[in-house]
Amino acid sequence: MLYHERLSPPPHIYPPDEWNMVEKQYSPAFLSQTETIYSVGNGYLGMRGCPEEGGPNFENGTFVNGFHESWPIVYGEDAFGFAKTGQTIVNVTDSKIIKLYVDDEPFWLPNATILQFDRRLNMKSGTLDREVLWETPSGKHVLIQSRRLVSFQHRYLAAMSYQVTVLNSEAPVVISSEMIANQVSHQKRQYDPRLARAVADRLLHPKMNYLKDRRIVLCHWTQNSQMGLACTIDHALETECPHSYTAHCAEDSGQVVFSVEAKPGYRIHLTKYMSYHTSQTASADELCRRAERTLDRAVSQGFDVLLAGQETYMDEFWQRSDVQVADIDSRRTKRSTTEIQQAIRFNLFHILQAAGRADTTGVPAKGLTGHAYEGHYFWDTEIYLLPFLIYTSPRLAKNLLMFRYRMLDKARERARELNQKGAMFPWRTINGEEASAYYAAGTAQYHINGDIMYALKKYVNATGDEKFLYDYGAEMLVETARLWYDLGFFSQQEGGKFCIHGVTGPDEYNTVVNNNTFTNLMARENLRYAASTVELLREKNFEAFAALVGKTELELDEVKDWRIAAENMFIPYDEKRGIHPQDDEFLDKEVWNLQTTPPENFPLLLFYHPLVIYRYQVIKQADIVLAMFLFGRDFSPEQKRRNFEYYDPLTTGDSSLSSCIQSIVAVEIGYPEQALEYARAALLMDLADVGGNVKDGCHIASMGGTWMALIYGFGGMRDDDGMLTFNPRRAPDQPGRLRFPLTYRGQILDVELGPDVATYSLREGDGLVFRHEEEEIRLSLKTPVVTRPIVKRASS
Repeated sequence: MLYHERLSPPPHIYPPDEWNMVEKQYSPAFLSQTETIYSVGNGYLGMRGCPEEGGPNFENGTFVNGFHESWPIVYGEDAFGFAKTGQTIVNVTDSKIIKLYVDDEPFWLPNATILQFDRRLNMKSGTLDREVLWETPSGKHVLIQSRRLVSFQHRYLAAMSYQVTVLNSEAPVVISSEMIANQVSHQKRQYDPRLARAVADRLLHPKMNYLKDRRIVLCHWTQNSQMGLACTIDHALETECPHSYTAHCAEDSGQVVFSVEAKPGYRIHLTKYMSYHTSQTASADELCRRAERTLDRAVSQGFDVLLAGQETYMDEFWQRSDVQVADIDSRRTKRSTTEIQQAIRFNLFHILQAAGRADTTGVPAKGLTGHAYEGHYFWDTEIYLLPFLIYTSPRLAKNLLMFRYRMLDKARERARELNQKGAMFPWRTINGEEASAYYAAGTAQYHINGDIMYALKKYVNATGDEKFLYDYGAEMLVETARLWYDLGFFSQQEGGKFCIHGVTGPDEYNTVVNNNTFTNLMARENLRYAASTVELLREKNFEAFAALVGKTELELDEVKDWRIAAENMFIPYDEKRGIHPQDDEFLDKEVWNLQTTPPENFPLLLFYHPLVIYRYQVIKQADIVLAMFLFGRDFSPEQKRRNFEYYDPLTTGDSSLSSCIQSIVAVEIGYPEQALEYARAALLMDLADVGGNVKDGCHIASMGGTWMALIYGFGGMRDDDGMLTFNPRRAPDQPGRLRFPLTYRGQILDVELGPDVATYSLREGDGLVFRHEEEEIRLSLKTPVVTRPIVKRASS
């Protein structure tokens, strides 16, 4: 099924720019979408792209990754093992408000006479910039220039530069810098299970508040999760104009008001520093001291130093991450080269903003651009984000895998609650506990265990980080393998094959099924990797092996059992159709007629009871098709083609996780036009509002999937066996160039693919071995660059 672009912003307002998301006039029609698109964050702290003046807003939001409130999940009919505690990310204290008054006239965008307007998300500098020329009712021209950043170098810090210049007259100017906690949302709630749960108005309970000159400190606590938050602001004012200030604070608010006698042409420059610290163990006094120390350092350095550090961080990111395109055929892509380049960088930039300083947490499904999906962490991280991070920022990938390791004890507890051995990672969580109240599409997705281990293997293969595997990964492998072996059974009906029943695969429109092909393949890979890792440890690092046995009480007979189960895993296959059934009963169901379904009835989950959906062959997101990408060697080329042709027409597009995978497989089997269509949907998921819900936050997994569509799809890269292989796909009439870097085992490889030739350059490192088509290529200091022809493949 093809995807539809719901948002087409006019180019005279939003002109394409390779490094900036530009807005040339205030556009209330796009307010909700641009709040998400113009968000800034660093993976720890995120701020939606709301105006500095505190409004107008669709949904104002400031979020700290992992800072949440919890509540008991109430079931009409409870059952053993159901998830007990829900978690929701909290919209924390809003510190980015700066209100402006000239002649006591408030600057408010909807009512202001705007002579010039330029706002841009600067993806090169990592800032949100705005320049406005305002004509007051009395004819005074006021130039307002602002710059907002959430620091990558300083995890707990954000800052704003706010400059006001009255150009043609003297005038009294008032700048009110404010912070507000417990803001009440005025948006009407709509039914959508993907949105955050409606919670009590007061989530933050005051602990402390105080003033220090131009500094305000507010400290709050959540009631149930018992998490503390200290938010502080401080200021520096530079101007040659006479001025004074006053300050006050209360339990939920603070305000520093600067009164300036503005002279024509003289700049008034306010710098606002903001810090956020959270903890479940520190006292309120300690949290406030931490936040103040962050401000002390920021104020002493000044905004220019912070900005220089931000730009250095961004330059290093783009050096190792930028994907460049050239000579694009706009007739086929329906977008110019500039538009596509802008969209690629927008996607990669927001991944960085979601993950850059996540450090000890996961990556929420919406990053920190909105609180849909409650700020929870899903399998999105391992399958859709980690490939990009592994090959561009391996340290960030390691941090995210370490986060999963730290929740291993809770995963063990969850397995006991499910009457299973080993460990069961939560389908959705913030604090490590299962937070999915709907087990059929949540807890039943046992594949989350295999997803995490799949990502672990990819990380170790790409980095060579065996120490991480031995110290942390092996323990996770043992416990996840134990669960798979306990969950499945050797079925006499299937000739003694190892079967897994009562699970849900990636496709949430078919739940609690037997022998979901994707899940069985994931389980097999998990079991094999666990067995081989344990055997490797025993042979090469007995000390690490002994430590593993001490932590897990592992017995060698278990490893033999895992091998037997893996080698006898049941993989469904329909000989008559020549395809792999999604599960044992999928092909017996009636086919849902997507062509006769009213367009307004998508996504189906908002308009049909789950039981109705479950009776049909209809797919929310790629399942078999995803399996064919992740386990490509387990499917013949003909099987891939037949599977794709069968399942693609059944896929609704109701999930943002599908189009990127559909694109990759379509490229591989020789359907270039479909590949382009699906790649464009992934690329523009947010910028064209393909899902109709960008207002609720960015689709971070689809952004990672965009990188995969470019590199694994059109770049033809595969890494199944630990060696990089490139089989670039080009149709005979397909122009365009694609350039990207890869960090592999501590070295950096630059890949450039043109219409006819592939060029591989070793930018950093002593030597690298990989394959182009079937040829093994060795790059070294003596031979740092090689070129090879690209084989043209006719469309199927």
